[in-house]
Amino acid sequence: MRYFLWLFITAFTVALFTGSGYCESGASKPDTGKSPTDIPMLSNTVPQAEKVGQTMMVDKLSNAVGSEYVIGAEDVLDITVWRNPDLSRQVQVRPDGRISMPIIRDVVAVGKTPTRLAEEMTNRLKEYVQNPVVAVTLKEVNSSNIFLLGEVANPGKYPLKSKTTLLQGITIAGGFKETAARNQIVIFRFTDVAPGLKRFTASYDDIVLRSGIADNFELKPGDTLVVPSESMVVFPGR
Repeated sequence: MRYFLWLFITAFTVALFTGSGYCESGASKPDTGKSPTDIPMLSNTVPQAEKVGQTMMVDKLSNAVGSEYVIGAEDVLDITVWRNPDLSRQVQVRPDGRISMPIIRDVVAVGKTPTRLAEEMTNRLKEYVQNPVVAVTLKEVNSSNIFLLGEVANPGKYPLKSKTTLLQGITIAGGFKETAARNQIVIFRFTDVAPGLKRFTASYDDIVLRSGIADNFELKPGDTLVVPSESMVVFPGR
C-alpha cells in the first residue's frame, strides 16, 4: 500500500513540474507570445526621456517673451545651454549689438528674435559640443522704451515689453492727474523719413466716448507722450 502511495505522489510531482515548463537542469521561461524585440530596452528609453526634457526646457524658456520680439542694445539675456552650466550665461547686449559667450566668443544679437539667436548659437556650438540645445530668454528689456511726460501720475521712461496702445501707456504711468488736458495729448515719434520726427495728437474723450478707436494706436519704441496741463491749453486747437 505504501509502495503504491509513493508511486502516486512521485508521478503527481513529475507531472506538476513538467506541465509548468520547469526543468531543473535547464529552466525554460514561460512563453509570453512576445519576441525579445517586443520588450523595450532601458537604453532606448533614456535618450527618449532626455529629448522630452530638452523639449520641455526650450518650450518653457521660449514662452518667456513673444516670438516676434527683436533684441536690442542693452537688453539682458539668459543663455541656457542644456546640461552645460559652464556654457550658460546671463549677458547684456553691448552697444555694438554683440554678446560674448564661452567658446564661440562674440555673437551678433541685435536685430534677431530670441528663437533665431538660439538657433544660430546651437549651430555654432555643434563644432564643440555634442547635440547642443540652446535656449534664449529675455531677462530685462532696456532697448524698447516709451517716455510719458506731463500731467500723468508717474512720468518717466517705461519698457515696452509687448504690444501697448496709447491708453495702455497712460495707464502704465498711473493715469491722468486732475489738471491734465486729456483731450490734447501729443505724441512724438522718430521716423525713417525726413524730417525724422513726427507729431501726433489724440483726444481721450474721442477714443472713449466718440468711437475714435483709430486714435488709440499702438505705441512704438522711442515714442514720447506728452500730456499738457489745462492751464497750458488756453485756446484749444492752437
